[in-house]
Amino acid sequence: MKAVIMAGGLGTRLSEETSIRPKPMVEIGGKPILWHIMKTYSEYGINDFLICCGYKHEIIKEYFMNYYSHTADITVDLAARDVTYHNSRAEPWRITLVDTGLNTQTGGRLKRVRAYLENEKAFCMTYGDGVGNIDIKALIRFHEKHGKLATVTAVYPDSRFGALEIEGDQVLSFKEKPAFADGKINGGYFVLSPKVIDLVRDDNTAFEHRPLAELARRNELMAYKHEGFWKPMDTLRDKVQLEKMWDAGEAPWKIWED
Repeated sequence: MKAVIMAGGLGTRLSEETSIRPKPMVEIGGKPILWHIMKTYSEYGINDFLICCGYKHEIIKEYFMNYYSHTADITVDLAARDVTYHNSRAEPWRITLVDTGLNTQTGGRLKRVRAYLENEKAFCMTYGDGVGNIDIKALIRFHEKHGKLATVTAVYPDSRFGALEIEGDQVLSFKEKPAFADGKINGGYFVLSPKVIDLVRDDNTAFEHRPLAELARRNELMAYKHEGFWKPMDTLRDKVQLEKMWDAGEAPWKIWED
C-alpha cells in the first residue's frame, strides 16, 4: 500500500520557518517533520511514498536525493575525488516526488498524482505537517472491514480543522473550520479508494471541502477514532512545543527504535 503525503502548501502561519523552506521540511529534533511522518508509516510496513510537492519543491527533492549525506558522517577525499559515508542508515523507502503546482489545493494535488495510484485498491493519505501515534495497521483494518470508499482519522481538536458529526462510526457530515467545534475533528491519516479522486474537479478543489462533504452525504465516509496523541505544526508555538517534547525524550509519536 502507498502513502500519499501532502507537502506543497505555503505554510504562511509558520512564516518564521517557511520563508526559506517548505513546512514539511521544518525540523523537529534535527529531522524534517516529513521524516517523522514517514517513520510512523514505515514502522507499520508502509514504505512506498508519493509526496505531493509544491512550494519550494526543490528542497524536498534535494533532501532525498542526497539523503545519505544529510544523515551520515562523511569523509571527503578531494585528491581521490571520493566520498566515504560513516554510520549511515538506509531507510527501506521508495519515494516518488511530484511537483503538483505552487497554488494547487489538496484535492487538486491528489488529482495530479492519480496516475501513480491506478493499480492501488486503496491508499493512505495524510498532511505533511502533523504527527501522532496513530496505529496505521488498525486504521487500515478498520477501512477494509467497513468496505466504504473513505476513512478519516478522528482526533481530539488541537486547533482549527474540519469538525466531524459522527454517529457510531459513520460520518454524517463534514464541516470545515467551524467557529466552535465539539468532539473530534479531522486529523488527516486517511485511507482512501482511488475512486474518491472522481470527486475532485480541478486544481482549485480542496479535498476538505466538496469531496469529503460529498462522501459523507453518500454515507461513504467512516471515522477511525484515535484516542492517543496527535498534534499539527501550524505555528511557531506548535513547532516549539513539539521540539520540547522531542528534546525531553517524551515525544508520543516516536514509536520506532533508534
